[in-house]
Amino acid sequence: MKIQTERGRIRLAGDVFTYITGAVATSCYGVKGMAFRSKTDGLVHLLRRESMSKGVKITYHEDDCISIELHIIVDNGVNLMAVSRSIQSEVKYNVNRLTGIEVRSVTVCVDSMVIG
Repeated sequence: MKIQTERGRIRLAGDVFTYITGAVATSCYGVKGMAFRSKTDGLVHLLRRESMSKGVKITYHEDDCISIELHIIVDNGVNLMAVSRSIQSEVKYNVNRLTGIEVRSVTVCVDSMVIG
């Protein structure tokens, strides 16, 4: 994504958004980690810290804003609505604060729940 300022042009790689989103989402209460559904076996896998970006999809819009879809695994017994709303709020705020890009929407997909 390119941003034009009075001092010049700034280019943000797509990985910037995925890393920020992954880091913010996994720091929220009740989130065990980012999830990735394997195409070979169809199972949901918990992603390690270095590959969290696989659980995030960024959609770029013409009006210089983005939409974010993220897949997570949560702890057993958490309120899914509260966790999802917290993630949406935190991701939207932090991506905008750190990059200056408006976030149109944040879609949270709970792919699995860890018991124990």
